[in-house]
Amino acid sequence: MFLETRQVVKSFQGFKAVDALSVSVTEGEILGLIGPNGAGKSTFFSCLTGDLQPTSGEILFDGKVITHLAPEHRARLGLARSFQVPLTFEHMTVLENVMVGAFLHTRDVRAARAKAQQVVDQVGLAAMADTPARGLGTPNRKRLEIARALATNPRILLLDEAMAGLTPTEVKSAIELVRALHAQGITLIIVEHVMEVIMSLTHRVVVMHQGRQIAMGTPHEVVNDPQVVSAYLGKRAARAAAGAS
Repeated sequence: MFLETRQVVKSFQGFKAVDALSVSVTEGEILGLIGPNGAGKSTFFSCLTGDLQPTSGEILFDGKVITHLAPEHRARLGLARSFQVPLTFEHMTVLENVMVGAFLHTRDVRAARAKAQQVVDQVGLAAMADTPARGLGTPNRKRLEIARALATNPRILLLDEAMAGLTPTEVKSAIELVRALHAQGITLIIVEHVMEVIMSLTHRVVVMHQGRQIAMGTPHEVVNDPQVVSAYLGKRAARAAAGAS
């Protein structure tokens, strides 16, 4: 398996935000991760990228145990992520923000700038390259964070609600961007509440509830799973998602 977790637990003062979660991702896959707020999805992402250390369990990436590696070491191996709330260097331009990601693999300013420019063009922010990050709205902040992650040359990209708060038109544009990234050979794990995204993009879906996995399968299988409908989707949303598949 390209990325694998084995019985990963993350506890906070006895509360298990992630509870014995075993997930595998094959190279070239788009895996969806869904569940209600508080299910442990973002905490699980943080365990994968090293922002949090698991309480117990094991994480392997490309056959290498990375459970206790620092975030920067995991990034150099090819793990990158976005956050629910985009994190930007407000006083820096879009291009300078993306250069921060490029500096992971080079100290040469010209090389970092060239890489950043290429990525900024790719995500559709070329016209705003010299705009300070503080001047961006939500959609472009999300694209900027994806761009900074892409500048690290990821092999696997974790997107945490990258399409939350977008208009339907913006969602469709973001879906096309994700498809383009996947076509480049990037493996993706997507946390998303927008079911159109999950149904149209993912190959498999893992459903979390109260820190545990309650279902796993194709998008069509999970939206028709009674336990998923009860714990997360509700009947009306499940019917709408199934109709969109």
